[in-house]
Amino acid sequence: MAGRKKKKSRLGRFSIFVLKVLLMLIFLSGLQVLAVKFINPPFTVQMLLDKIINGKPLISQELRHGWRNLDEISPNLRRAVIAGEDQRFISHHGFDFIEMNRAFKDLISRGDIRGASTISMQAARTVFLWPDRSLIRKILEAYYTMLVELFWSKQRILEVYLNTVDWGTGIMGAESAARRYFYRSATWLSPSQAAALAAVLPSPHRWSPIRPSERVLKRKKRILRDMKKMPLLKD
Repeated sequence: MAGRKKKKSRLGRFSIFVLKVLLMLIFLSGLQVLAVKFINPPFTVQMLLDKIINGKPLISQELRHGWRNLDEISPNLRRAVIAGEDQRFISHHGFDFIEMNRAFKDLISRGDIRGASTISMQAARTVFLWPDRSLIRKILEAYYTMLVELFWSKQRILEVYLNTVDWGTGIMGAESAARRYFYRSATWLSPSQAAALAAVLPSPHRWSPIRPSERVLKRKKRILRDMKKMPLLKD
């Protein structure tokens, strides 16, 4: 009897310890996301991994010198990215269940595998998580997406996304992409240039906005058409 009570006591203490650790992690992750509401992230988790594994500089030149406030980014690019990546960005709360359902139906009917990630989900995983397709990463992505939607405005989500999104090898964020591909600031992108940049986002390492394939041209044409219907978010 005494041994059974002692075992229960140990189990109780371990449960309390696990609960405390869990609450601490929730608090720290919430604080982390809340901080980025007011402070531009100096680096992403991917940059940290590159520093540890490949010895690359931790403070990215793109983030340190190329960050643009939302109102400094061309309205054309703001509309184009929403048109191409997440047309229900304003109305959903981080998860587009309509798009998820369509992606699931495409998988069942045609075997097509396509993403249904929202801008909120992409911003969350780019800034706070490592590149992976594991179940743990997916769960954490959903958790951080909820935090991002809770603490940040839609304007801040779009701003962080546009400044940290991968636009090709060594190209991070709107300013870097605009200068690399079109030799101008992200402030002055034309509708055509903005649509070209948005068109390659699903696969920026295989597709090029300046040497577009037929598929990219079709996406660009659709984005140009849909841009007119997209909201213009401002700071």
